[in-house]
Amino acid sequence: MNTTALELLQAAFPDAVCTANLEAVVISVQPEQLTSTLTRLKKDPAFDFGLLLDVTAVDYLHYPVAQEARFFVVYTLRNWEKNLLVQVRTPVADPAIGVPTATHLWDAANWGERETFDQYGINFQGHPDLRRILNHWQFQGYPLRKDYVIDQGQICYETDSLETEIKARLEKNGVDQTTMSDINTQVMYLNLGPSHPATHGAIRILTALDGETILANVNEIGYLHRGFEKTAENRTYNQVIPLTDRLNYCSALMNNIAYAKAVESWLGVEITDRAKFMRIIMGEFFRIQDHLVCLAAQLVDMGGLTNYWYLYNQKEASYDLISRLTGARLTSSFARIGGMYRDFYEGWESDMELQLQGIEQGVNDSLKLVLKNKIVHDRTQGVAVMPADLALSYGFTGPCLRATGIPFDLRKDNPYYYYDTFDFNIPVGSKGDIYDRIMCRYQEIFESISIIRQAMKIVPKGPIFIDDRTIALPPKHEVYNNIEGLASHFKLIFEGVQVPAGEWYDSYEAANGELGFHFVSDGSGQPYKCKVRPPCFYMMGGYHEMVEGEMIADAVINLGSLNIIGGELDR
Repeated sequence: MNTTALELLQAAFPDAVCTANLEAVVISVQPEQLTSTLTRLKKDPAFDFGLLLDVTAVDYLHYPVAQEARFFVVYTLRNWEKNLLVQVRTPVADPAIGVPTATHLWDAANWGERETFDQYGINFQGHPDLRRILNHWQFQGYPLRKDYVIDQGQICYETDSLETEIKARLEKNGVDQTTMSDINTQVMYLNLGPSHPATHGAIRILTALDGETILANVNEIGYLHRGFEKTAENRTYNQVIPLTDRLNYCSALMNNIAYAKAVESWLGVEITDRAKFMRIIMGEFFRIQDHLVCLAAQLVDMGGLTNYWYLYNQKEASYDLISRLTGARLTSSFARIGGMYRDFYEGWESDMELQLQGIEQGVNDSLKLVLKNKIVHDRTQGVAVMPADLALSYGFTGPCLRATGIPFDLRKDNPYYYYDTFDFNIPVGSKGDIYDRIMCRYQEIFESISIIRQAMKIVPKGPIFIDDRTIALPPKHEVYNNIEGLASHFKLIFEGVQVPAGEWYDSYEAANGELGFHFVSDGSGQPYKCKVRPPCFYMMGGYHEMVEGEMIADAVINLGSLNIIGGELDR
């Protein structure tokens, strides 16, 4: 399919350079061709790339191979129906001039381009709101540039009022200055967060209210920004794995797997069948954990504390099994490039089945309180609706996209690890409201349980690591007993896996949606660039579309329905 897509796109864009790269086609264009290229990819029915997955940049200042320009901007696009992935890259001669914006094509470009501006200082001409998004507004410099001095300290202490942004939203929503001063309207500004339990993390939600109705909303994130991508540039590929645990910490192991899968795809590594089944089983088990936390917290936001205990008690009990399987509870760092940290213990199957039965009981008990509950229905049905076309435009993936009726799931649409051999359904909603987002997660729990049970019946025996000493650590008896094993061990620990030079994107169906990694390798044992495509970042970018016109209480439970995770959102 990649070859066919390459031929199709090269014929459609004869003046561009098109190359095949893993599952993607990379189109290289000049800045003056960028807008026309992106427009055709979005609007031409022959292509219909309705999903803008990510926007990023690359600084080639220290890259060993000379490039056309120091900076390149890269747009990653997906046509989920045809399983087509395209990356459009363009050189940036002068960051201050930059390149044209794509916000008129995809709403997701708003936050994606803001992040690129924030981290690299690249301007996007025509962007409606180009300001910092992850770093404080007083922050000096652009941290992902290669010449940024990482040990310089900065003190940022002044609060951003967001006054300009919230008034612009009010004006866009038809609330002019006259209305704002009307005694019968009495627009009031209210902050939800950042230090508020209902924000599920450190997020500032600034609202303009008429009574309790939200007239306008703008959001401020970045409070948990800890420099994941900058840190990854100074670690070996395997040393980055513990950092991935801290992205979506509610389903930490899924981040491990997604990261290792991305590196392995470029290495051309085919992990063993047992390692694949271990990743399937643990990935689905952590998907369940993530959904349990999401549903439990959201129902508490609606006042349903009993639901919390039905769901979270099973989550807490599962930590004991996770610690026995992986050696840790919350952040396990269990995957490795080329395999897994260690094998499952003897008799794990019965413990897993016991836990699955407990989860089924807890979820069913919770559903008895929800399915016919008029309060739940009134609070969630038809509330904070996100239509399918708008969800795609904002880059929604995962349960929040499927709640709109779009059945996109990488496990089905671009299967990996034998997912195409398993019998499972993709739950979808119809309206894209809070109720649909809740029910999709409930049903996904049962589907994940089914996948785990199917996998447990056929999980093969055998090694958990590939037999390649340039990628996988040798067994301890080799390290202790012969010089070759000792040398391989030391080289991998100190130098890391030597990844061939190049640039690629790979993704995984995580609990929140498509978790992607955009890598640039210079051929060493450390990533030259490691960009995360976090699912909830783009969903938070569309949050205002759902809550404007709703009530304050609706905004709170809507945030829970998106399952915003601070570590993934801010990185």
